[in-house]
Amino acid sequence: MKSGITIGQSAVIQIEVTPDMYAKFEGKVVHKAYSTVSMVYHMEWAARQLILPFLEEEEEGIGGGIEVKHLGPACEGQMVEIFAVIISLTHKSVISRVDVKRGSELIGTGKVIQFILPKNVIDEKLASTKM
Repeated sequence: MKSGITIGQSAVIQIEVTPDMYAKFEGKVVHKAYSTVSMVYHMEWAARQLILPFLEEEEEGIGGGIEVKHLGPACEGQMVEIFAVIISLTHKSVISRVDVKRGSELIGTGKVIQFILPKNVIDEKLASTKM
């Protein structure tokens, strides 16, 4: 990783809830509300914003884990903000706390773990699963 990444750095993304983000299984909508699956995706995307400026050309981030508590709803057309902040760093991992808000209401919270690995190591791991 390039130098400069530090604990406390933050990133925020904003999204508008759309029907493709609804809670659904096998294509059937269960609730016309922001799904936990969509929340997890956006939490990972916000946390990724923290590492992107610091990845070397030969490196890539890969998911190492996520903890999430989905605390409240958001409906179609509502704006949601996802805030990520680095809480722990090692030479090969970045751990971020992520909060999801609809206005001032906290509707989700959790932690995203990302490992930083050489691209060739990731490629080797993927290739070994094809055997």
